[in-house]
Amino acid sequence: MSVLLDRPLKRELAIGDDPYTLTISPEGLKLAPKGRRNGVELRWRDLVSGQAALAVALNASLERVATFDRRGVNGSKGAVASARGRV
Repeated sequence: MSVLLDRPLKRELAIGDDPYTLTISPEGLKLAPKGRRNGVELRWRDLVSGQAALAVALNASLERVATFDRRGVNGSKGAVASARGRV
């Protein structure tokens, strides 16, 4: 038997060694590091319409662009990576 989701439902979970809070509400779901307000939100409407898949693809492509920009035109890792000790 299903129960109508009429108010937010919060649950704690661990991803690796890090604690997170998952909030499921009538509007959608939100996953945030425990003790933080900002996290990843997904609205039910976006999930059902396919907009969520589009957002995932866009974020992946933006990350590839950011990685390319950090490495520079000649392929070297550049100042950002060397400042982090990854060279």
